[in-house]
Amino acid sequence: MEITKREIIASIVIISLMLIIGFLISDKISNAQNDANAEYQKAIHIEDTDLFQYGMDTSVGNAFVYGKLETVDPVTFDEVGGQYMRIEKTEEHYNRHTRTVTKTRKNANGKTETYTETEVYYSWDYYDSWEKQSKKIKFCGVEFDYGEIPTPRLRYIDTQNESSNVRYVYYGTPVEHQGTIYTNLRDGTISKDTRFFENKKIDEAFEICTSGGGIILFWIIWIPLTALLVCGFYYLDNRWLNN
Repeated sequence: MEITKREIIASIVIISLMLIIGFLISDKISNAQNDANAEYQKAIHIEDTDLFQYGMDTSVGNAFVYGKLETVDPVTFDEVGGQYMRIEKTEEHYNRHTRTVTKTRKNANGKTETYTETEVYYSWDYYDSWEKQSKKIKFCGVEFDYGEIPTPRLRYIDTQNESSNVRYVYYGTPVEHQGTIYTNLRDGTISKDTRFFENKKIDEAFEICTSGGGIILFWIIWIPLTALLVCGFYYLDNRWLNN
């Protein structure tokens, strides 16, 4: 592929336009992040049950609250035992599959040729699942309905084989977690968009919220996109540039 001088000039124009657009978008992301940071900086910090309840009763607004998240009514499956805030049981079946694969080989003339063949493989596949969860939870000593505070992720518990081709895999969330929530304390409760930072104290949760990672992520995506756009331009029929 031959790249002409006019194509190089055109690609420089494309890169310049993409950078200009990129900086405009980045500036909007930065402004939005600064607005959010101002909100986080004004939020009060609470590490006491009485202050937490008082903050909800008096509608103090945004707050970082550190405390223990625990279940009021643990759940389990009898065959696996233990107690959990939430537990999931997944049935998996060991199935036979086929797929067509493309391979290469040397023919009688010593040249490389491609051919296809059917390959057999086996895998454990999802079949069905069941789930149980607590109805009530507590945070910092105050009771809420399950789901008002995001539940920490499920963790692997156990695998039990029913037969050679049927098994049950169990995942659960422990009954207790320590961490920080970011929420709005208003009208005697917390906001619906409450966030929970497991195993993070207030200063750590604040740092996560104000990290400004959105700008970095944007440029990680935008720069390769610009490069792909330029490469795609080179592969086009650009004879019109010579007119």
